[in-house]
Amino acid sequence: MDESALAVWASGLAADLGVEQVLDIDAVLDLAADAAHGIMRPAAPLTTYLVGVAVGRAGGDPARVAEVIERVRVAIEAWDAPDP
Repeated sequence: MDESALAVWASGLAADLGVEQVLDIDAVLDLAADAAHGIMRPAAPLTTYLVGVAVGRAGGDPARVAEVIERVRVAIEAWDAPDP
């Protein structure tokens, strides 16, 4: 994937959505990958959405972003899938 195109996409979309600051793209992608592999593939977009909601409720503070991402990583590592 062309990372420069991804950065342009993220920047343009953030502007369209009225988001002043785009957080670390690599951190978001890494978290999505962790969720996809550690939980299940559909957990990736759901997890990143929930992180966005949590960060938004906290006012979008960059320190809060890092805190939320770390909490989610810990939760993914601790995940014990229920028996079907």
